[in-house]
Amino acid sequence: MKENFSYKVLHVDKNSGVRTGVLHTPHGDIYTPIFMPVGTLATVKSLTSDDLYDIGAQIILANTYHLHIRPGDELIKRAGGLHKFMNFNRPMLTDSGGFQVFSLADIRKITDNGVEFKNHLSGAKMFFTPEKAIEIENNLGADIIMAFDVCSEYGVTHEQAEKAMHTTLDWLDRCVKAHKNENQMLFPIVQGNFYADLRLKSLEETKKYCKCGIAIGGLSVGEPKEKMIEMLDAMRGHYPEDMPRYMMGVGTPDYIFEGVERGIDMFDCVLQTRVARNGLAMTSKGKVTLKNAKYKEDFSRLDDECDCYCCKNHTKAYLHHLVMCNEILAARLLSLHNVKFTLDMMDKMREAINNDRFLEFKKEFYEKYGIKS
Repeated sequence: MKENFSYKVLHVDKNSGVRTGVLHTPHGDIYTPIFMPVGTLATVKSLTSDDLYDIGAQIILANTYHLHIRPGDELIKRAGGLHKFMNFNRPMLTDSGGFQVFSLADIRKITDNGVEFKNHLSGAKMFFTPEKAIEIENNLGADIIMAFDVCSEYGVTHEQAEKAMHTTLDWLDRCVKAHKNENQMLFPIVQGNFYADLRLKSLEETKKYCKCGIAIGGLSVGEPKEKMIEMLDAMRGHYPEDMPRYMMGVGTPDYIFEGVERGIDMFDCVLQTRVARNGLAMTSKGKVTLKNAKYKEDFSRLDDECDCYCCKNHTKAYLHHLVMCNEILAARLLSLHNVKFTLDMMDKMREAINNDRFLEFKKEFYEKYGIKS
């Protein structure tokens, strides 16, 4: 399995210690730091594979829980795996379904063996074990798969967080033993909630299982930004050096910058396409809410610094019209733009790191985007 994957640090910014790197996978190379668009149901909502190629998506993410429910992981396996099923021939990652189970907190029951919960569509009872999650991910066939973990809620006690952390470590051992597909790399997940001692303990125990990647779970789950940074500061300097670090579920520009500054290499989030469906665009000069009446007669481009199809071909007035009419095209155009904007941001970030000017680029971006340092 290790032969199919390797990670190399390409450059370390001499002023910030931030790095660029390249992760080799069976479906291609991934240059880090990287943002991964989320294709929950084997589709980045409204975007085709050609769209994703055109805007420079190096890797996308799909969801184990949702694809298990429909169309079914066995069907996807018969289709030749996710890459063939959705006709995407670049690297892919599947989460384990752990966060989706976490989000069903009012209808779940966690035991040492696994999690009992209700299917969010049919209401039928389901039971996920670490072995079941890995079986589903093996069937889906993504390049990178995640261990099944327990993501404890923000605000739980130290005792509750510690129990969830130990369960995650027990399940990690079972995930590693259950994993059978040598063309997939299993990323373990660090938990520990918002207690620095638990985060460090989880990280040290998790490192024993790392082969070519490690993930940080349970951040960006409703906590204040300062708490997230506190946990990243606590873990900084304790990660394995020869593999990528992936902070799960993070997609706002400021969270990505703060993560990269603290040693994170990979990010994912549904934010870009979700806000697009609500008429919000992410631009070089900050957020643009296209529902606002001031854009009704604004015939300027959405973002002068973006060369995506949306920005090259349509005005804010047209986009405002589409949004107000609830036209499908609005969601498609804004999704395309928001994902492209974020991928471009990562491209510029890697360039800045390679030129030893990450901190200057961060300051410039924050000032233009309207982020308070």
